[in-house]
Amino acid sequence: MYTVIKRMEISASHSLRLSYPSKCENLHGHNWIITVYCRSKELNADGMVIDFSHIKKIVKSTLDHQNLNEILPFNPTAENIARWICDQLHSCFKVEIQESEGNTAIYEKD
Repeated sequence: MYTVIKRMEISASHSLRLSYPSKCENLHGHNWIITVYCRSKELNADGMVIDFSHIKKIVKSTLDHQNLNEILPFNPTAENIARWICDQLHSCFKVEIQESEGNTAIYEKD
């Protein structure tokens, strides 16, 4: 089994739609640390699980310096964003998103 891990930082804003009053309902931003884990039993024709630049393109070109509420069709919690990223990459099995120091959400496929 081969595993590749890509870690990157993006800056993005969001506001959350919540069932309770919270300051997170106001538009605010984070410097998100995103770690993507991909794996495969076989390497592709280029000898890779996935090109690191493909992971970066999906994450950074879509999410970096954006208002996430305007580009994602769901409540942009760290948990939902982690799942969305994983769903965009065929070999992804886990995504960690650190929203701020001490606050990390993880999505892992079964």
